[in-house]
Amino acid sequence: MPKFSAHEYVKNIKIILSLSNNSQSKRSLTKIFADERIRSFLSQLIIAVFIILIGVFFISNTTHNLNERGLEPGFGFLFDPAFFDIGQRLIDYNSQSSFGRAMLVGLLNTLLVSILGIILATVIGFTAGILRLSNNWLVSRLITSYVEFTRNVPVLLQIIFWWSILTGLPKVRESINFGEVIFLNNRGIRIPSPILETNFNWIILVFILSIICAFFLYLWSKNRQNKTGKTFPILIVNFFIILVPIIVMFNFIDNSLSWEIPKKTRFNFRGGFNVTPELVALWWALSTYTGAFISEIVRSGILSVSKGQTEAANSLGLKKSVITRKIIMPQALRVIIPPLTSQYLNLTKNSSLAIAIGYQDFVSVGGTILNQSGQAIEVVAIWMIVYLSLSLGTSFLMNIYNKRIALIER
Repeated sequence: MPKFSAHEYVKNIKIILSLSNNSQSKRSLTKIFADERIRSFLSQLIIAVFIILIGVFFISNTTHNLNERGLEPGFGFLFDPAFFDIGQRLIDYNSQSSFGRAMLVGLLNTLLVSILGIILATVIGFTAGILRLSNNWLVSRLITSYVEFTRNVPVLLQIIFWWSILTGLPKVRESINFGEVIFLNNRGIRIPSPILETNFNWIILVFILSIICAFFLYLWSKNRQNKTGKTFPILIVNFFIILVPIIVMFNFIDNSLSWEIPKKTRFNFRGGFNVTPELVALWWALSTYTGAFISEIVRSGILSVSKGQTEAANSLGLKKSVITRKIIMPQALRVIIPPLTSQYLNLTKNSSLAIAIGYQDFVSVGGTILNQSGQAIEVVAIWMIVYLSLSLGTSFLMNIYNKRIALIER
């Protein structure tokens, strides 16, 4: 069915009106229905009006039903007090905070586990994908066993399994102690929390400047290699460029950073930062599950590169690490990136299974808000919009990277 622009719609309407005013109405109608473009336009117009009427009916019916139940449609409920607490939070929050802030806390929890999961799953996936092609029989079979087992067990069962192990750790009074600084128990891992003083801003500034210098040095080394073919130890040099200034500035500025050490009380700990077992279990389960799929994607991408490339590199006496990093992976990434993007999206959406183990992510917090406020349609709409935005944002960033590494024909 042809597509029309706004200008063409107006033009078609004028044609229909002009033909309808003609004295020879029969011939006009024949001309109208004989023109394929006008006929297509009319059919699209009828379908559009029909869809709009259906939408108006559902909106009117839903509003009427909500009013009968004493519920006012809209998003004003987001400013009402929440009256419930959230254990895992990255920003200030208490039971008197609004529903909207509770939603924000849940969203940050989802972003936290998603970002951490994507990073770890990528490391696991690329490592397992390369090792599965190893000539070492034992290493190859161990990775194969991990991939086949993990991929064929539902991710929800894996989340519950790891959560059960972590909650089976000793109780708070019998916490596993690491130097009176780190404590491990069934409530999570209690670690020291940093206290940033005003002087710490100088260290942050030095870190940003070091990153900028390292980036320009990377561009210089890349252009130098393209022109002369000579390599530059960019990783080692950039490591010292970033690390040394921070160490010097940290020793130069006094009282820029201090640590709050957790102290054991009668029933719990005071101070420090607690990483909940729900977060660790969800992060590890999603990472290992998604990493198994990524490993197969990486393996197929590597196998898509012609063996002649590897044989030619071996004939030049290049090391295997250099062959993998400089020759095989740049070509394999063109095959790897599109399905890799889908796995990132799956990991983000699978994080909603956190409700099964009590991790208060975006869906879990939203479910509590739905039960207390009764605004089911609005809460579900927020869920859909947020997850759609996360998926589109991830796809957008991965597509940008995919275009950068795409093979450009000359």
